[in-house]
Amino acid sequence: MTRTRLTALGDSFVEGYGMAAADGWVRLFADLFGLPEESIVNLGRYGATTGDVIDTQLGIALAARTPLIGVMVGANDLLGAYVPEQFRANLATLFSALTGPDTVVFTSTYPRIPRLEAMPRAFRELMTARFFEANECVRELAAATGVLCLDIARSPSWDRPVMWSADGLHPSPDGHRVFADAMADLVATSGGLR
Repeated sequence: MTRTRLTALGDSFVEGYGMAAADGWVRLFADLFGLPEESIVNLGRYGATTGDVIDTQLGIALAARTPLIGVMVGANDLLGAYVPEQFRANLATLFSALTGPDTVVFTSTYPRIPRLEAMPRAFRELMTARFFEANECVRELAAATGVLCLDIARSPSWDRPVMWSADGLHPSPDGHRVFADAMADLVATSGGLR
């Protein structure tokens, strides 16, 4: 019986949306650590918010208690009915609940979404402010809880069109690959499974 080694919580990015292969970056990331498919629990669901992840995914992740846990969620909060205080509280709940002995928890910031460039100026400015605030929150909470944070919001790579699928909302196969490689490097450097 194969032991579960990796749990991924989150939204469509975690689910693998934007890539034909199942699980997207999660599968690619696992491959870099030599983890077989049966050792992965991918809980990512299209449209999930931080509140959804707490309600429907956190309990499963806590029961699995794998040595590697990825949490990538929040973009749907920012694009919807964003309440900064609730957003912060939800992320704090996720990060603090998942961290523990013999567990490496990792997350990322939110890059600029190309589709927003086609929106009216007032909406773009609102989204820019939200994403900036949310990224500061993610960095702060990750540092406070010992969660590894891949800061893709500050990476010029994510400004390249090739990183995004045709919908301008989800990463392309190239985006999934770049993310998987960068996250694997971060986890390996921290003393993770690699």
